[in-house]
Amino acid sequence: MPSNRRRFLAGAAGIGTLTTAGCLSSLGGSGGSGTNVGVVYALGGLGDKAFNDMAKQGIDQAQEEFEMNYQGSEPGGNSEFPTLQRRFAESSDPDYDLVCCIGFAQAEALTENAAQYGDQQFMIVDAVVEEDNVASYVFKEHLGSFQVGHLAGLLTQRDFSTGGDDMTDASTNTDETTVGFVGGVENSLIKRFEAGYTAGAKHTGDVEVLSAYAGSWSDPAQGKEIALSMYEDGADVVYHAAGGTGTGVFGAAQERGRYAIGVDSDQSRSAAEYKDVILASMVKHVDTAVYTSVENVVNDEHAGGEVSALGLETGGVEAVLGQTLGDEIPDDVKSALEETKSGIVDGDISVPEDPDDV
Repeated sequence: MPSNRRRFLAGAAGIGTLTTAGCLSSLGGSGGSGTNVGVVYALGGLGDKAFNDMAKQGIDQAQEEFEMNYQGSEPGGNSEFPTLQRRFAESSDPDYDLVCCIGFAQAEALTENAAQYGDQQFMIVDAVVEEDNVASYVFKEHLGSFQVGHLAGLLTQRDFSTGGDDMTDASTNTDETTVGFVGGVENSLIKRFEAGYTAGAKHTGDVEVLSAYAGSWSDPAQGKEIALSMYEDGADVVYHAAGGTGTGVFGAAQERGRYAIGVDSDQSRSAAEYKDVILASMVKHVDTAVYTSVENVVNDEHAGGEVSALGLETGGVEAVLGQTLGDEIPDDVKSALEETKSGIVDGDISVPEDPDDV
């Protein structure tokens, strides 16, 4: 066991006392009996109504079902990941049974820390860290994105409208067959969302796909500006994979009377103020990954050294129709989505992971 496994960082009196941004904050109970779990969230933090909030849902479910204590940390920048991971690993009061690292950006820091703290159990979402004490969970985002792209492509080619009863009056522009994609920070992971969405839209016929990146996970104003430009260029539907930036896309849809597609969670519920323009969401079950990792540790079955890939066939990703607009989507469109889902799962439809391959 490394000599500094339980040595707390110099100058830190205790985890519970560190409450400033970027440090370990009292987001849940700590200490006491039961399993102790620490979570280092992705940039953008809780309240993004998407990726981080889905991770917290997994923690919440685990707390309901197991005797479990939880502490969370919301970093202010990538440079804080190594320190926050180490603080959990070096704590002795409580002794953390599992440290959850949410997001691919933590992979480099975790690779180093997992090797240094060999008896600490870790899990990571959206990356693979090849260490015996790390359980890695990745998703087939391109497959779920194909499904929502297929939905967008089908609707942009027809006259479709919704509204009334204090809802936003929205409709497609029958003069254009155009849809849009807004990414957060441009990287290979988010490009899988873009590739799948583009392939799904083009699977329906001659559909133009506009794509742009905001450069941030937490800039709704930039997300709105990009989406407004896309709607002005004829887009009927804009899909985002941009974390908190995506709420700006929803605002633009309401302002222009067009449609949007959410990501990670069912955003017609998590961002319910926009439910009247959210056609669907590409739900990515980060909650399942977090919950499963906690359950494994509780049962003394930590999946260290293993990689779990969650896709359409396992329900790891799925296209979930909006709670308000889902009933408005024509039955033939829903049937077409079921057909392509079966085609993907059966291997009859191949979905690219790089936009350049579409």
